[in-house]
Amino acid sequence: MATFDIKMPKMGESVTEGTITVINVRVGDFIEEDTDLFEITSAKTAATIPSPVAGKVIKINYEEGDTVPIGLPIIVVDTDGEAPAVVIEDKGQGQTEAPKEVHTPTADSSTAPVQRGSVERWYSPVVLERAKAAKVSQEELDSIQGTGFGGRVSKADIVRYIEQKKGAPTPTPRATRSSTNAAPSPSRPQVTAPSISIGAEDRVIPMDPIRRIIADRMTQSVQIAPHVTSFLKVDITDLVHWREAEKDTFKKREGFALTYMTPVIEAVAHALKAYPRINASVDGYNIIERKHIHVGMAVALPDGNLVVPVVRDADRLSRTGLAEQVAQLAEKARHNRLTADEMTGSTFTISNYGSSGTLFGTPIINQPEAAILGIGAIEKEPTILETEAGDVIAVRHKIYLSFSYDHRIIDGMLAGAFLQHVAHYLEDWKTNRGL
Repeated sequence: MATFDIKMPKMGESVTEGTITVINVRVGDFIEEDTDLFEITSAKTAATIPSPVAGKVIKINYEEGDTVPIGLPIIVVDTDGEAPAVVIEDKGQGQTEAPKEVHTPTADSSTAPVQRGSVERWYSPVVLERAKAAKVSQEELDSIQGTGFGGRVSKADIVRYIEQKKGAPTPTPRATRSSTNAAPSPSRPQVTAPSISIGAEDRVIPMDPIRRIIADRMTQSVQIAPHVTSFLKVDITDLVHWREAEKDTFKKREGFALTYMTPVIEAVAHALKAYPRINASVDGYNIIERKHIHVGMAVALPDGNLVVPVVRDADRLSRTGLAEQVAQLAEKARHNRLTADEMTGSTFTISNYGSSGTLFGTPIINQPEAAILGIGAIEKEPTILETEAGDVIAVRHKIYLSFSYDHRIIDGMLAGAFLQHVAHYLEDWKTNRGL
């Protein structure tokens, strides 16, 4: 028998473990190549893990809710296993039987009070086994509000329901390594969320894995880093005129759009080289200045979530190379095709909330980075310009830049110098800069 181990994948260079949120298969299932096996979350992102091989699932080493180190096998597949449609055949009737389910030793199908469910209400083997053992009826199981992906009932949900049914205290979520690092000191008062009353007509929507990661990381960031935000209005009239003159020719020649994100990343990369303390992280009382400049750009998804694909070594790319990276990563993000490596490892992040018409905001630092730049909407406004003939009023294109930074290692003077560097780079844009 030839076996293949499906291991916990590496979700980024600083990630050492992942948490299994949903297991889509059970022991005995026959799977095809690219079958979605399980879903995981980490401190960086969420992902669905497909099978690289076809065969029969012969072992599942972990359960939903388990946190597993990178590289350990989660599912073992017998690649010699034949599909049930080939093995089970009624030649007399000329029909193929449905594959027989193979249950794990702990599952007693003869006394099972619940079923696996439909596509809309799907239950994993772990949830079913817990429900059977606790004599939870099908009606009860269907009534449980799931917090897993797509509203599925997770292992934590069924355990919580069983404990509440017994009248025992609800188990608290397991602590992770990242959360222990962010835990407040004993002398700091603990902050607890207020109790929420839910009306009969209110709609309860469980967060999906990506939204839970966003919520946890944003909360963690404001707890870890003392945030300060500086603002600057920038005249980008020359840049706007340059893009308007170049965008059609560029799109026809290169095959992808020339967006404003490209010159902003170029300006940021130039400023990070001049002020390496901004391109840094904090490790206890140590300051780590990053050698590489990897710029993350926040991309809004159709489902309302947000991901941050990363343009690696942005300071080493040509303008055309930057534009290509921006276009490709944004396209892959919107179609959920980003890899784990493309969403991790950023050293600085840009948030373009101006695309929704917002003028300025106070973005939250993407940990473990030390700063983040926000870009507002471009607006026309009358401006007084000094000329040889005297002051004149002209219509100019302006944007607000908002720069949030970690005050533990970045002070106001350094932040102001960095922000001015970015602004001057954009204001002094010359149309003869080569593509």
